[in-house]
Amino acid sequence: MTCWMQKFPLLSKCMWLQALCVESGDGGGAVELPAFPGGAEAFEVCAKFCYGITVTIGPHNVVAVRCAAAHLGMTEAADRGNLAAKLDAFLSSCLLRHWKDALAVLHSTRRYVALCDELGVTSRCVDAVAALIADANGEASAAVPASSSPPWWARDISELGVDLYWRVMVAVRAAGTVHGKAMGDALKAYARRWLPIATKNQYAAERTDGGAGNAEWAAKNHRLLVEKIVGLLPPERNAVSCGFLLNLLKAANVLGASPASKAELTRRVASQLEDTNVSDLLIPAATPCGGEKPYDVDAVVAILEEFALRQAAAGSVDGSPVNAGRHRRSRSAESAAELEGARRSTSTAAVSHGAMVRVGRLVDGFLAVVAKDVRTPLDKMIAVAEAVPDCARPEHDDLYRAIDTYLREHPEMDKSSRKKLCRVLNCRKLSEKASMHAAQNELLPLRVVVQVLFFENARAAGLSGHGNRVAAGSPGDGDVRALLGRPRTTEESGKDEQRPRGLAAGRVPADDDWSVEGPRRASSRVATLKMRLEEDDEEAGAAGDEAFVHRTRAGLTRSASWRVTAAGKSKRMLSRLWPMSRTFT
Repeated sequence: MTCWMQKFPLLSKCMWLQALCVESGDGGGAVELPAFPGGAEAFEVCAKFCYGITVTIGPHNVVAVRCAAAHLGMTEAADRGNLAAKLDAFLSSCLLRHWKDALAVLHSTRRYVALCDELGVTSRCVDAVAALIADANGEASAAVPASSSPPWWARDISELGVDLYWRVMVAVRAAGTVHGKAMGDALKAYARRWLPIATKNQYAAERTDGGAGNAEWAAKNHRLLVEKIVGLLPPERNAVSCGFLLNLLKAANVLGASPASKAELTRRVASQLEDTNVSDLLIPAATPCGGEKPYDVDAVVAILEEFALRQAAAGSVDGSPVNAGRHRRSRSAESAAELEGARRSTSTAAVSHGAMVRVGRLVDGFLAVVAKDVRTPLDKMIAVAEAVPDCARPEHDDLYRAIDTYLREHPEMDKSSRKKLCRVLNCRKLSEKASMHAAQNELLPLRVVVQVLFFENARAAGLSGHGNRVAAGSPGDGDVRALLGRPRTTEESGKDEQRPRGLAAGRVPADDDWSVEGPRRASSRVATLKMRLEEDDEEAGAAGDEAFVHRTRAGLTRSASWRVTAAGKSKRMLSRLWPMSRTFT
């Protein structure tokens, strides 16, 4: 920009122009001002001030004029009462005391980031906005908000860039007067405004709309946004919902956020896992290709392991050593305060058990979904099923449904793989409807079918009053386990291998409602199993306890393995087992 000027009024207030004229030796020519902050408009305001002409300063041009005055050197060192000092006083006394003006000034600093940071204008605006938020919410935010709607200031500051937003939120949190729930709602509103990755396919569609350069730039900004939001999460447990945390984890997975951000989100999700649902757990895998992505089962396993470690550390599972110790101390205590503390710990344990049950249902629902995906590996399916303790599953109907779905979606599975998958199933915890379906399920290994039939017969005998000892589990369990541990014949192995092929050919109906064809088929199947087991009765005595042994995982308390039973009891058990099968007819 070229400016023609009379030099003396300007030189008296602009130190930079004085130095420029001295260096150039120019007494009255043109002066070039390249890359002048604020452009011609800001320079005109500065020149009018030097000539004593009235100028108009507002929230939309004060930053540009302040940067221009700094560039020209219009400080107190050049002349007393100069423009820079007057603008600083105007900011402090007027503009930064009003909400809309302060936000407008803060918005305008993004055009001159480096110079505003150097002059301290940005930090003054950030502190002013944070102080206005803290002062307005001082008493109102001391209590937990009744609703989850964002606070009044959340929408206004959502228009800020991620760097300015981060600085404002850090200052607000440092003030300590805004409750964590309000902070969490503000973060959620900001994420909705700037983070469009709400589903597993949306970001892939965004990448294909623009060019490669635009996609890379957008991914970098969104990744930075996710990491900044994670760093701003309030420490309170219920400050943000578990669904919001899982949405952030989905975005972090797709965008390739830092491992620290993913670990923090995993930790936060595990602390309130019982409050989420199955759809939130369907995290897309971080794959470079577009289109439909497989689910990230490893991320869910990491969340479940963190959840189990938290439960173990808190000692909140019933019967844990921590709770047991507290109970002993409360009984020996003499004060009423210690007794009341024991009652509170017992109540906490009951709530935690209910949370464990909800998590068990959540995991089984997740398994039912991922079982339909043919890309889900067997080892990951088992890892998720074993990631929760036995107390989290009072019933195994949902787990059986997921196993049945997986077997139907993978008809090519061999016999050993089917056995490996079915070891996570506890046939004792199946309902009558699920047991009847399992007894006719040709995809299940023979051992599972035998165990299902035995427990169903034992339950029926217990109801009729003739099988109390068997239902109690002490004498008869070892005999059935000995039966289930026997070697398989060549004929059985061949038939088991042909079951998936029969399913693929349509000979076995895939009924998700577990419908049965009637008790006659179950009775016939019992007779067939009896004949097969009696043929190898002598070999059954040497069987061990290899079937249905739950593998232990880190941080989880597992049940002890099955005890080996003598072969003599096996024979006595057979004499009781087969007549009981008539209850199905």
